[in-house]
Amino acid sequence: MDMLAGALDSSVALLAGAWNPPTRAHVELARAALGWARRAVFVLPRAFPHKPLDGAPFEQRVEWIRALAAPDPRFAAAVSEGGLFLEMAREARALGAQRVFHVCGADAAARILGWDYGPLPPIEQQLEEYELLVAPRPLPFRPPEHLRPRVHTLIVPASLDGISSTEVRRRIAAGEPWRHLVPEPLAASIGAAYGA
Repeated sequence: MDMLAGALDSSVALLAGAWNPPTRAHVELARAALGWARRAVFVLPRAFPHKPLDGAPFEQRVEWIRALAAPDPRFAAAVSEGGLFLEMAREARALGAQRVFHVCGADAAARILGWDYGPLPPIEQQLEEYELLVAPRPLPFRPPEHLRPRVHTLIVPASLDGISSTEVRRRIAAGEPWRHLVPEPLAASIGAAYGA
């Protein structure tokens, strides 16, 4: 894990994503995660296990997560070599983190718990190395009983419902209002990247 802004702490909440583009919801998730961890880290993996990197260039996304981390000393930004939560957790631990959380929405949590990890350890073993902080999207996520000690509900404002990178891109393409969905300091750059 290459730290771009800030440093790791003893407990970290990793917000991994494609950042295609960042939204206000990402920032609010990071703020909510600080109730569990000393540091919230915006992470951009170099490769994703479930989708290609399309849209804004990688370097542009790096600049965006650096900008997201800048206003709050409890935030940090990093590029991860691995795209799986297990790989990122191990990278964070190698840099000194003792407790690692991954922040995600309920839809991603369902995908993570049901993923076929092939030769990698099953999710039950992976959750010994990290924990999940799951934001409702829109309904709360209910993990299997045996995983509940390692899967926690992240309380976030209901006003975040409907804010997503996909929605920002859709609105830009359709010529609809979108700036209110992204952090204001990034709006001009996001508009330029997606042709607004």
